[in-house]
Parts: sequence; C-alpha cells; structure tokens
Amino acid sequence: MNVGFIGLGNMGRAMAARLLTAGHALRVWNRSSEPARQLAGQGAQVMATAREACDAEVVLSILSDDRVVREVLLGAALPAARAGIVHVNMATISPQLSDELAARLGEAGCGYIAAPVLGRPDVAAAGKLNILAAGAAADLERVQPLLDVIGQRTWRFGERPAQANVAKLAVNFLLAAAIESMGEAAALAGGYGIEPARLFELIGQTLFPGPVYQGYGRVIAESRFEPAGFRARLGLKDVRLALAAAEAVNTPMPVGSWVRDSMLEALSRGEGEKEFGAVLGRAAMRRGGR
Repeated sequence: MNVGFIGLGNMGRAMAARLLTAGHALRVWNRSSEPARQLAGQGAQVMATAREACDAEVVLSILSDDRVVREVLLGAALPAARAGIVHVNMATISPQLSDELAARLGEAGCGYIAAPVLGRPDVAAAGKLNILAAGAAADLERVQPLLDVIGQRTWRFGERPAQANVAKLAVNFLLAAAIESMGEAAALAGGYGIEPARLFELIGQTLFPGPVYQGYGRVIAESRFEPAGFRARLGLKDVRLALAAAEAVNTPMPVGSWVRDSMLEALSRGEGEKEFGAVLGRAAMRRGGR
C-alpha cells in the first residue's frame, strides 16, 4: 500500500519501520530530519513537507499534542489532501480536536480514523501495540491491514473518531491514578521499614498482576527516573485533556484533579522530561521530606 507517515518520534519511527519491513511504500516527513534519514536507509521516501507526505492512499500520523497536530495537519498537510484518502491519527489528542479533524476531512471527501495506541517504543517495534480505533466501518476495514502490522489487536470504539480519543484518555487517567496510589503506598510501607521492591513484588504477583503494577512498581522501587520511556510532561498533558473532556460532559473527576496537581508539583521541580511513572510516584513520596 502507498502510505504517508507524519511524525517520527520514538513511537512513530518504530511503527514506520514495521510498515517498511512488511513491504509497504512509505512517504515520510518529520519536523527534524534525522529520523527520516534513518528510515530512508530502510527504503522510505523522505518528503520535504508534510503536505507532500499526504500524496498517498492512506496517511498515518503520530504527533505530540493538540498544538502540533493543529499546526502540522490543519495548518499545512490536510488542506492539500486529495479526496478518497483515509487519515489515521494515532496521537493522543482532545476529543474536540478529533471532531474538528473529522469534519474538515469529511468536507474534503476524505476518511478519518482516530487510533491512539497503548504501548511504548519497544512494544511498537515488536508490533505488539494495542490500538484503540474509531471511525466509519468502511474506513477502518480499509486501514486494518496496516494496523495489523503495527499492533497485536485493534479495539474498536464506535463510528465517531473522538470516542477512541476519549477511551485513550480514560486509560491514561487510570494509569496516572494507579501510579500516584503506588507512590503513596510505597511511602506508607517505607515508614515502617518495608522495602518498596518487596511490596510491589507482592502486589504484582497477587492482587494486581500485569505491566502497570509490575513495571511501574520496579521503576518506583528503584527510582529509575531516566531515560524516560514516557515523559512526565506528556503524562500531564493527557491528564489535563481527560479533565477537560470530563468537564465538557459535566463529569466530576476529583481524583484526576489531585493527580494533575501532584504532577504539576513534579514539573515545578524541573522534572518534566523524566519518566512519567517515576516522577509521579516520587511526587507522592513526601514522607520525611523525600
């Protein structure tokens, strides 16, 4: 398939590499040139502009936040999109912006799928992402072969693309709330001489098995703040988006407000580029001035 790919950060680069390995022709663009040059060595065609990357059957994008999506897609790439393409936006963005993108692309005769993902760059490189997707069924069927290369399962959430974005925000809120509570639990246990590693070993093998309590438990127990797999400032962005989405439908999220403030405390110490889990967990460990 002839595919455009916009956004080659750690996640995007891993996804694009898998599509190349699967034999798809890729036209790639990134704001910084080095990631694109790396993919050129694997057979990708590097485009000078995001607009040129949209000259394809399907365009995938994964950009950092609403501001960048608005600047790159609405401001530069999509005004030139030709009728008949399907755009798959894999970024974690607000439902309001997702609705706007769907409307603008629909007016141009294009399809739009929201497909944010669960997983980190190593998971993306292995093709094991979970993909949360929403949009017209026919458009989803058209792009499903590409999603199957990138992820191990596509979870469909309805015909309105914004529904996938809300599902992803709900998941990331749960993740942030879990990490906050893990940090507080570790602080409590530490006050009585219990090693956090021992506590999280118990939790991860009994009540809460799985990657969140096991993986982030190790991060918190070992205070491994860097290098960041998922930066704290991006985690804060997602919590803020979840709170804004909740306010739009008159849904209180008191735990979300507390988690946001805890993360703001961490960022005020200049820790925005450090690990989401470790920073949030450490922000909760206030016992004894720690």
